[in-house]
Amino acid sequence: MVQSSLEDDKADDIVVIELADKSSIADFMVIASGRSQRQLSAMAQHLREKLKAAGVHGIAAEGLERCDWVLIDSGDVIVHLFRPEVREFYNLEKMWGVNLQAVEEDAETPAGSA
Repeated sequence: MVQSSLEDDKADDIVVIELADKSSIADFMVIASGRSQRQLSAMAQHLREKLKAAGVHGIAAEGLERCDWVLIDSGDVIVHLFRPEVREFYNLEKMWGVNLQAVEEDAETPAGSA
């Protein structure tokens, strides 16, 4: 549902990182970019509404004042929404051992062509 909501809002470079074997903080981390503060705000608002409608309780959000980096903690899934330059600076994918270039190449390969 998280990924679908972000795709509906035209998020860029969505990366899903499975944390179940790496950390006890959550099962998944989702990282995505938006082109502007306004888009990040809308993505965060829509995602929070969808999570609440799905019955998720205790949703916490930080960074909504500036919308450079918005963190949404829904318990099992932590979502980081960035403006591209902020995402590049913090590079969370690298911290969790994700090779972003390989993820981008996989996204560009049409299904069934590999």
